[in-house]
Amino acid sequence: MTLSDEKKIIIAVDGYSSCGKSTVAKEIARQLNYVFIDSGAMYRAVTLFCLRNGLIVDGAVNLPALQDKLSSISVSFIYNPATSHNDVCLNGGNVEQEIRQLAVAQHVSQVAAIAGVRQLLVAQQQEMGRSKGIVMDGRDIGTVVFPEAELKIFMTADTRIRALRRYDEMIAKNEPVNFEEILKNITERDRYDETRAESPLRRAKDAIVLDNSIMTREEQFKWVLEKVEERIKKL
Repeated sequence: MTLSDEKKIIIAVDGYSSCGKSTVAKEIARQLNYVFIDSGAMYRAVTLFCLRNGLIVDGAVNLPALQDKLSSISVSFIYNPATSHNDVCLNGGNVEQEIRQLAVAQHVSQVAAIAGVRQLLVAQQQEMGRSKGIVMDGRDIGTVVFPEAELKIFMTADTRIRALRRYDEMIAKNEPVNFEEILKNITERDRYDETRAESPLRRAKDAIVLDNSIMTREEQFKWVLEKVEERIKKL
């Protein structure tokens, strides 16, 4: 019998930006045959919506205009057989590639701090997790979205290491990039995430810390799967 045959649980993966939360969560979901939900991608999709609709002017979000349009925003996921993962869709259109651009990254923390946006997406996320057997990553999964999650992981890593990882990722995609800009962006996102009034980034009291500054991906996968096994055995 494998772990995927055991009782299904909710696995919440929180932590700082560019820690590889999605990479770890995707692989754990794949190995457990769970559903992976990238909550950060959902906030990126709303940020893309704001950029497309001119709701961000001179670096500031037009809150009244966004509030009026919130009911018209639908974020969902569609399975991509080419990658064996779910792509994020905005109002029915696949935006998986667009939401990874630096322009979106520069504004996503600001958009994610808006109460109405968080309320909209948290409700959608909770509905997605109703049947359990999911792995969801983000900033407030273990504290706000699924405080009852059976396993909570809080990921962190050295800031410069995170910036280098993002830099290498964008270089591999042949995207124009500057290391210092990425480092500044990550530092600012950390500050936004930690100090926002609505659902700030916090480690849940019962979350297990995973500092992956000097860990390989394979070491991280192994570490998390061991924690999953330990948690399921206690059910």
